[in-house]
Amino acid sequence: MIYSILINSVAVYLTANILRGIHLKNFMSAVWVAILLAVVNAFIKPVIVFLTLPLTIVTLGLFILVINALLLMLVDALVDSFRIESFSWAVIMSILLSLLNALLFWVF
Repeated sequence: MIYSILINSVAVYLTANILRGIHLKNFMSAVWVAILLAVVNAFIKPVIVFLTLPLTIVTLGLFILVINALLLMLVDALVDSFRIESFSWAVIMSILLSLLNALLFWVF
């Protein structure tokens, strides 16, 4: 579990450095974002996905991007040293974060 949080922290830190609409204070903030994102994904995301299942089916799964962006915005509201400028930056971050996580887990 610590391994996956560390990988996710690196992905959050890299994503924040790549995208100019995402502001992160330091790497320790990325660790907190990764921990909180793991908690949100474990407890809140399954409920939201279940409640929006018909919409997710109609959009062929693309609504999951919206859910991921909303969860990132929730983490943004909870962590002071992490800021996302707009919803569109949250969508872009969710896509890039997924790609970086997949790449980092594949490499390490």
